[in-house]
Amino acid sequence: MSAMSTVQEIEAAITRLKPEEIKAVAQWLDELREEMWDRQIEADARAGKLDNLMEEAKRDFEAGRCKPLP
Repeated sequence: MSAMSTVQEIEAAITRLKPEEIKAVAQWLDELREEMWDRQIEADARAGKLDNLMEEAKRDFEAGRCKPLP
């Protein structure tokens, strides 16, 4: 079974759900997407991919180019 047919099957199944079930699936997908994003950021940080950004932010802060958050 290819991924495309699986996606198409899922899409077809979702169209048969009740509105409240669709809402629950959408919420679950949002939470899953947020979880995946968090894991990617953590992996990038561990791999050093964010080091340059952190150094740039530190230099900006030390140079007074930052504003307090509201």
